[in-house]
Amino acid sequence: MLVSPRYSSLEQVHSAFELGKETCASLVEYYLQKINETASLNAYIEVFADEARLRAKALDEKYKATPALVGRLFGMVVSLKDVICYEGHKVTAASKILEGFESLFSATAVERLLAEDAIIIGRVNCDQFAMGSTNENSVYGPTRNGLNSEKVPGGSSGASAVSVQVDTCLASLGSDTGGSVRQPAAFCGVVGLKPTYGRISRYGLLAYGSSFDQIGTLTHSIQDAGLLLEIMAGSDGFDGTASSSPVGKYSEKTESKTYKMAYFDTAIQHEGMDAEIQKQTLDYFLKLRDKGHQVESVTFDLLDFMIPAYYVLTTAEASSNLSRYDGVRYGYRHSAAKSLEDVYALSRTEGFSMEVKKRIMLGAFVLSAGYYDAYYSKAQQIRRLLSDRTKEILAEYDFIILPVSPTSVGNIGEASTDAVAMYLADIYTVYANMVGMPAIAFPIGVHQKDKMPIGIQLMANKFEEQKLLACAGQLYH
Repeated sequence: MLVSPRYSSLEQVHSAFELGKETCASLVEYYLQKINETASLNAYIEVFADEARLRAKALDEKYKATPALVGRLFGMVVSLKDVICYEGHKVTAASKILEGFESLFSATAVERLLAEDAIIIGRVNCDQFAMGSTNENSVYGPTRNGLNSEKVPGGSSGASAVSVQVDTCLASLGSDTGGSVRQPAAFCGVVGLKPTYGRISRYGLLAYGSSFDQIGTLTHSIQDAGLLLEIMAGSDGFDGTASSSPVGKYSEKTESKTYKMAYFDTAIQHEGMDAEIQKQTLDYFLKLRDKGHQVESVTFDLLDFMIPAYYVLTTAEASSNLSRYDGVRYGYRHSAAKSLEDVYALSRTEGFSMEVKKRIMLGAFVLSAGYYDAYYSKAQQIRRLLSDRTKEILAEYDFIILPVSPTSVGNIGEASTDAVAMYLADIYTVYANMVGMPAIAFPIGVHQKDKMPIGIQLMANKFEEQKLLACAGQLYH
């Protein structure tokens, strides 16, 4: 059964502080206890217990001395996906190839959270190098869903979602390359936000697909997602792709209004769509119409091109990004290597999982002479067509609304028997990454057969997070 969180928003935490019912120290102790109680789910790779206690004590003293001087994230306890750098702490991308590696710097996103007095409580599991949709592709073993330990939590930020789901922290930072924040959010019944590409600096995020990757958040509330984004967003001298567009007041509550939303009938009627998810999605559209929103079907004939194009492009980028892990400069080096060629071959063979090796080889293939135009160039053309069609739709509608996943939550071990099915599970989430637009996922119901959460996602024009969060905050309480 899903844990009822002690606090579902930072606003509630601050109220408890003001009433003298809670301190940072007592809150950290509570979360550390929950981490111990849920250890069998294998969400945490490393818990920063002593460090979190010391920081909580220091923040309590700061608050007691001068309450006005504490940061906006005072009381926000956060976990970090194991692809986000935190100075003086290990980061391994859940891979043996980075065994024992300790980061020399913190990601810009992490630095901005710490500057506002957030507390980092630990490092959580993920699919190796963020490649996967189940959180089973990890050197640390699979993470299990807190609702049903026989079920996956989604991926690749599955443990980030579980850490919030089972109340071991108030929020978690994940990464989203093709749905890796939104899909686990849907499978775990929490809120997952993927901002516009470039809205948050990628400095300190271990790269998978550089033109797709984006740091995102997993929270209980829309307001907390907005606050975290507000603090992390903005330009960064360490990341040339980080946008200098003005950062909005994403955490502000706004007046209720009605919106115009588009959905793709080809998606809802897709042959791979689970009947129960289809029914609940269509029922949800009816509820939105009853509240005065316009929810209309639009023509979209590119749906079945998205997954092939996505995997061609991301694997191409991965084959380049992961070439730096060679057993020479840092990380794992095979002890039996006797020559430079041995170092490369043996270290990478043993250091990378089969899924990662598969994607590196596929990426090298689509970039190779004779196949570049047939695969990589065609995939880039699909990406451009998707972008053009999206602009047309969002010129007429406020949002695009789609299910998060065509299927319900899978069982542990199923993905290893059907990799194609795992890739196709991303059919609705890769869209936002292909065009770089922001998207947010939140639960709308429970699957009648397996009693697992069902999620919906809203997508908006680039840099329209303020409108996106305002609408989501109105729809999800």
